[in-house]
Formats: sequence, structure tokens, C-alpha cells
Amino acid sequence: MILPVIAFGHPILKKVASPIDQDYEDIETIIENMWETMYNAHGIGLAAPQIGRSIRVFIIDTEQIMEDEKDLVGIKRAFINPEKISEEGDEWPYEEGCLSIPNIRGEVKRPQKVTLKYQDQDFNTIEETFDGVNARVIQHEYDHLEGKLFLDYLKPVKKRLIKRKLEGIKKGAVDADYKMKFYRL
Repeated sequence: MILPVIAFGHPILKKVASPIDQDYEDIETIIENMWETMYNAHGIGLAAPQIGRSIRVFIIDTEQIMEDEKDLVGIKRAFINPEKISEEGDEWPYEEGCLSIPNIRGEVKRPQKVTLKYQDQDFNTIEETFDGVNARVIQHEYDHLEGKLFLDYLKPVKKRLIKRKLEGIKKGAVDADYKMKFYRL
């Protein structure tokens, strides 16, 4: 089922998400719905808070953006209860966007590698190191679980330039080609 993406301005996007266990109700269905929602919105990653669930789950599919790159290998995976073990390497800039913040992009510097300890969909614990674009997407989605957005990394000048657009998103004045849910007081 395709779910609405929670828009910028909703408090759930700034909240630290809670871990889950294998008894969490309908986790398989939630993850399946996240895949459908992400692909419908033409995304490469989606965190559970972006569908209104404050749980430590995110999905990524970088295979779709690396199909033309013979040297790079993408991954398609769900991450449950991830813990960041380390980040290393030089920080490199890359223009990021977010399904919760449509039509806004900004340059974010992140380390080249990230090591995570996480659980797969069978709740097997895995520790793995990722690099390049895979690391970047993982770091972006992991931030969602920590209540951070890519906007938090932007330079003050860029933040001032997009302030009006962000206020518009909060009010629902945004053109996205997927269903969104806005916070109303």
C-alpha cells in the first residue's frame, strides 16, 4: 500500500525513533509499504518516521541509480535498529534531497564510509561497512531516525535562501507528484 510521505514541519521528523523487536506488529507489512511508497515517489531511501512511524527502520535502494556505473555496486536493503559504529574518510560534498522536503536540494558534506550494526528483516544482527553513495544514502536515512534532516547541515546562507519554500511546505503549498501528509496544529 502506498502511504503518504510526512512533510517537513511535522514534529515526528525531529523526534529520535524507538527501537523495535521481532514482535513489533506487522513489521513485514510496514516495510513492504515503505518500498511501495518510496518507489512511487521515485526515491532511493525512506525512513519509517517519513511514513508516520517513529521506529528505527529505514530502507534504501541504490541499485537503481548505479545501473549505468559498472564500477559501483548498489544495495537494496531494509535496516532495522541500526546503530552507527563509526564514520571515516574525508568528507565529500554531494547535493541531497528528501521526499519529506520536495523540490529543495542542498550540498551536504559527509564522510566517505560508515559502519553500522543493524538487523535484517529476519532480525539477524549484522555489522557492515559501506562507502561512497551507499554510505551517503545510509547516513541520510540514519539521520531521520535521529531526528535530523539534511537541512541541518546546510550553510546559513542557503538556509536563508530556502526559508520561504520551507514555510510553504509546512503549509501544504508544495507541488509533489506523490501523496503527502502535512502537520496541522
